[in-house]
Amino acid sequence: MKITSLASGSKGNCIYVEGDEGALLIDAGLTAKEIKKRLSDAGCDEGRIRGILVTHEHIDHIRGVDVLARRLGVPVVGTAGTLGAFSSARTSSKPVDLIRAFPGDALDLGGFSITPFLTAHDAAEPCGYRLADGDVSLGCCLDTGIVTPGIERVLARCDAVVLESNHCPQMLEEGPYPEFLKKRIRSKHGHLSNAAAATCLKDIGGGLTAVILAHLSEVNNTRDKALHSAEDGLGLFLDGIDLVVGVQDRISATVRI
Repeated sequence: MKITSLASGSKGNCIYVEGDEGALLIDAGLTAKEIKKRLSDAGCDEGRIRGILVTHEHIDHIRGVDVLARRLGVPVVGTAGTLGAFSSARTSSKPVDLIRAFPGDALDLGGFSITPFLTAHDAAEPCGYRLADGDVSLGCCLDTGIVTPGIERVLARCDAVVLESNHCPQMLEEGPYPEFLKKRIRSKHGHLSNAAAATCLKDIGGGLTAVILAHLSEVNNTRDKALHSAEDGLGLFLDGIDLVVGVQDRISATVRI
């Protein structure tokens, strides 16, 4: 399995996952034109894409979904709440194939067994995804205010994870955001801090071969802070784990599992 972060952050998110039989996108928060460019630049084969998995309906995750799904001729996968919010936000009357995903129930697409799991975010019905291809699996947990026991159980069964590490609590507290926004970010339905991500990695790190830290705030975090926090969390597990940071403005390093 090949995992490439095409974009990661508050301005747009998109992850390309390629398996033996096909490929999937997780979110499409950039324009369709920009995603197609980054796919080409990263050496990813857009012709292998069989679907777009959507974690939730916020614009930094769905900006390009409608146009891209129609151009690639692939379905959009999401929970009932997410698909309902996405459909309400559409401005085009052209049809798009929608596949409802049920948290906890696996569905097959593009050679992957895909199991959604609920996350904690201020959206209609947000979720993460576990993607299994043969004997290897990826867990993707983006916007979430907390790591619930259910989330941790799923991620502990994965060989690699994409995990939000959104903010440094001190930078958020001392930063320029208004208080209502700071409160939203640090709430149980906001975004995961570096420390919370590190705690999760400490709990699940023994079975991992790769970690991509995702959705870093450009205002309330730095690459080094997120990386050092994750390294501390992984501790002795760090040796042998491919640890990379997804960034907003360019393609991040590809990891293979």
